[in-house]
Amino acid sequence: MIRCIAVDDEQLVRELLEDNIRQVPFLQLVKTCKNALEAAEILQSEKIDLIFLDIQMPKINGLQFLQSLRNPPLVILVTAYEKYALEGFNLQVADYLLKPFSFDRFLKACNRANELLRLQQGRQEEPQDFFVNVEYTLVKIVVNDIEYIEGLQNYIKIFLSSSSKPVLTRMTMKAVEEKLPAGMFIRTHKSFLVSAPRITAVKRDLVCIGDKEIPVSEFFKENVTRILNRPEN
Repeated sequence: MIRCIAVDDEQLVRELLEDNIRQVPFLQLVKTCKNALEAAEILQSEKIDLIFLDIQMPKINGLQFLQSLRNPPLVILVTAYEKYALEGFNLQVADYLLKPFSFDRFLKACNRANELLRLQQGRQEEPQDFFVNVEYTLVKIVVNDIEYIEGLQNYIKIFLSSSSKPVLTRMTMKAVEEKLPAGMFIRTHKSFLVSAPRITAVKRDLVCIGDKEIPVSEFFKENVTRILNRPEN
């Protein structure tokens, strides 16, 4: 769960951010703040992973506040002014939301922040094997053996390099994703998680593991291009 705060001097924007945050399953809203001083107090007392940060605020603007933090959390800038984009990205923000923004664009920014946090955590994380229930039997899943996972409503199929037959178990994609090491698996589609080290080729709307082709949806295409460090077509 990503613990976040929203900082904006406009009440309507704070309410919009609060509503949007509550719709994203992996976000936990800790507090909304009217200004940077309120946000600074929260950062001193709470563990915060992500800040939704307005730029134009009284006394201390968002960029000044961000520059004042020694070890800042991830930041998604939320502003009506496009002119600050370059300065924001020079400060290594996760994303830049230009008001007014749609929920789809908001969710895209959240997914980007989520992936960046998983990558950061993954640098120190060793794969942990886990067990799943298959027809009243606990079956061990070796994480390094997983090629990809397909979601089927309340079930998933786990495709392994050591077996021609996938493991079918009752589990959600969210639940299995929490068991996987951060940064090792990427979401290419709402129904597919893929082991990044096993990808052998990338096409416009597909990733390949040998002769197996896994779809890449438009919404998750940035996950592939960012993690594999290749430019979008």
